[in-house]
Amino acid sequence: MGHKTTGRAFIGSFTSAGGRGVIAAAVDGETGALTETGASDAIADPSYLALAPSGGAPVLYAVSETEEGAVAAFDIAGAAPRPLGVPAPVLGASPTHLAVFAGSLLTANYGSGSLSVLPVRDGGEPGAARVVQHHGQGPDPDRQRGPHAHQVLPDPSGRWVLGVDLGTDSVHIHALDAASGELTPHGETALRPGAGPRHLAFHPAGTHAYVLNELEPTLTVCRWDAVAGVLEPLGESPVLPDGTDGPCYPSEIVVSHDGRWLWAANRGHDSIAVLSLDGTGERAELITTVPCGGDWPRDLALDPAGRRLYAANERSGDVTWFDIDPATGIPRRAGSLDAPAASCVIFC
Repeated sequence: MGHKTTGRAFIGSFTSAGGRGVIAAAVDGETGALTETGASDAIADPSYLALAPSGGAPVLYAVSETEEGAVAAFDIAGAAPRPLGVPAPVLGASPTHLAVFAGSLLTANYGSGSLSVLPVRDGGEPGAARVVQHHGQGPDPDRQRGPHAHQVLPDPSGRWVLGVDLGTDSVHIHALDAASGELTPHGETALRPGAGPRHLAFHPAGTHAYVLNELEPTLTVCRWDAVAGVLEPLGESPVLPDGTDGPCYPSEIVVSHDGRWLWAANRGHDSIAVLSLDGTGERAELITTVPCGGDWPRDLALDPAGRRLYAANERSGDVTWFDIDPATGIPRRAGSLDAPAASCVIFC
């Protein structure tokens, strides 16, 4: 007898590199195995995905990581994603990340170093974009000549929107007016010059945040004050063992539901770093690294139960899943799905 399927997953991929676009998959509730059910290549390079909050028919959103930059909505009621309306321009170049928050879509536009806010219309289609431009630069002459917003996400309290900018070595903090959809700059937290912050994840308690740096393989631990909207760096932890040779470009971090573990994807080293968090959330210690199951892990995601970790390995073209040892936090490879140029995994 087959296992009961208890969920669905969606995979983003780069169509310009042979990807199938937005891929839908069934998730086996007992093994975590993914089985593709359909795909849509309606937009180019849907590199990152987000789901509308539950309530009503679910809607999937995808950025089009192209020079023109757009965001598209998909109906996911069927086996394959179906486009809703036409993609909306984000008025920024090469969007790499998006989030759904307070009735709006937010995108981080890497090429232009900006954030966009698009209202969600009745039916789920995105409306006209408003843009907030970041400013600044960093010491790396190749990667930091200007701002490069890489991630945008709301904080757990729902009060603030954070934009992680690789080009300015900083995290920009904004307030979002849910009624007007206007994003207002509130503050900016400077990180170590040349670190190249890429993605941020919050501790489940909402009191700390962890910034993964791409240009240097480190994790910056921060204290987060949700009342004041202030992010305070406390220190850094490595995500690679001492003496590791070769280039490494960390990409994504995930924190366990119980706040005990943190995992980071290392491109180049092609590994998943396992870090333990102390009871306060203020200390992160590298325990080990394990192979990511492929080449160039661009994204990591936990399943909704927090028992399995999934890696989107872009260059080897697969999504590999791992069972997590609850006692040690160490992932153990359990299987993989062919997904050319995979860039992102989310669950619903």
